[in-house]
Amino acid sequence: MTVLRDFLAQVGLQDAKSLLQSGNLIFTSTVRTGAELERFLESEAAERLSLEVDFYVRTPDEWKTVIRQNPFRKEAERDPGHLVVLFLKTAPAAENVAALQADIKGPEIVKAKGKQAYIFYPNGQGRSKLTTAMIEKHLGRGTGRNWNTVTKLGIIAKTGSAKLTPVHPRKRI
Repeated sequence: MTVLRDFLAQVGLQDAKSLLQSGNLIFTSTVRTGAELERFLESEAAERLSLEVDFYVRTPDEWKTVIRQNPFRKEAERDPGHLVVLFLKTAPAAENVAALQADIKGPEIVKAKGKQAYIFYPNGQGRSKLTTAMIEKHLGRGTGRNWNTVTKLGIIAKTGSAKLTPVHPRKRI
């Protein structure tokens, strides 16, 4: 995480902070949109660090929307560790979400709102037959965070300046 925070400082972003050791960063930027920041950070990581990494950037307002639009409110209150938010580059088409749901052989439920897919794993991810390959086949690459992490980042984004932006890097495979 130190290397990642230093990287953000080297490319001109300010106030980089990390949450846990999971690749969640918050920083200040006034110059770029989320999509522009994603492309910029991916390009700089490749050039400076020789890393092919996907970044998923959300502004504090977008983060509030992620939390507000959660279609699994009861499940999040009862069992937040079994709810995952999958951050995507673009909003998935409804037919792709439906195709993924149709392919699921277990009790998992997927719903999408904007550039996020919300997945509830009633029996936990470890026992699930819903694989990353299945998800990526229908929705594209993304990075997931459980609801506990999402709400922690939401608190940090809410208490910071309006320029804070959570980042979700995921190594490309």
